[in-house]
Amino acid sequence: MDAAGPDQITFLANPRYAHKVKDTRAGAIIVHDSVGELPIPALLSRNPYLDFARALGLFYQAPRPPAGIHPMAVISELATIGENASIGAFAVVGPHVSIGRDAVLHPHVVIYEGVTIGDDFLAHSHVTVREHCRIGNRVILQNGVVIGGDGFGFAKRADGTHYKIPQSGPTILEDDVEIQSLTNIDRATVGETRVRRGAKIDGLVQVGHACEVGEDNIICSQAGLAGSTILEKNVLLAGQAGISGHLTIHEGAIVYAQSGIGGDVAAGTVVSGSPAFDASTWRRAVTVFPRLPEILRQMRQQERRIAELEAASRPPAAGQPKEGQ
Repeated sequence: MDAAGPDQITFLANPRYAHKVKDTRAGAIIVHDSVGELPIPALLSRNPYLDFARALGLFYQAPRPPAGIHPMAVISELATIGENASIGAFAVVGPHVSIGRDAVLHPHVVIYEGVTIGDDFLAHSHVTVREHCRIGNRVILQNGVVIGGDGFGFAKRADGTHYKIPQSGPTILEDDVEIQSLTNIDRATVGETRVRRGAKIDGLVQVGHACEVGEDNIICSQAGLAGSTILEKNVLLAGQAGISGHLTIHEGAIVYAQSGIGGDVAAGTVVSGSPAFDASTWRRAVTVFPRLPEILRQMRQQERRIAELEAASRPPAAGQPKEGQ
């Protein structure tokens, strides 16, 4: 609202910012239908944030490279590429790969052997999809994403050295998944790693081997999931949340930023802290943390005062004069 001009549109989704509307220079505003009279033309919406996003989609269209395979791309003769695909320079597609219709592979994308990809796939530069992984329809991978890199698994020998455990299970991305830049989704030792339909994963996230990311999950930047973590439907992990692995975060749970999760999280709960516990309790506790040194000083003063009062109230030992004698 602060920056919009007369030929632009803005939105009000949070009532806390309603006071800014009177000062905006925007040509129109998208607002909730419960908002009262406004000084500029209003488009009424039950979800202003969503409808503003839809408006952006109308006004801004990301450039799409033309269909065709660049002469400097390397495509295996054993690969199958769907119609209307665009494959950029220095992209590599291995043998026995199947890619659906309307795919876009930007320069330097690498697709290993045996990968299966659905329709409307978009991979930005330097994406890597490892062997035998499976990707659904309308999946978007931002720059530098690695799908199906080896899980972190080693067995210790008697002499203390480490034996690398083969990571044989593929990573599977279901329909409508989007993964932001420089995120890794590891393949499984056995079985599979799976990201379910509609999940959105931010940049610099680590998803360990044999994890399951549930439908419509939101995982924010720098979160980390250790192996065999299960996230059920509609889980939200805020930034830098750490999950210790071999546990389940149940449907609808919210994990606040920088929380450390060491056990299962119940459905619909909100947790925070490390180790994490109920977020409302954590908010009350965190306000006390800066005062702990002063509280401790006061407690010690009271303890000394109590000790002095107790000593003064004790009867004198045998043979000792009473007070005043």
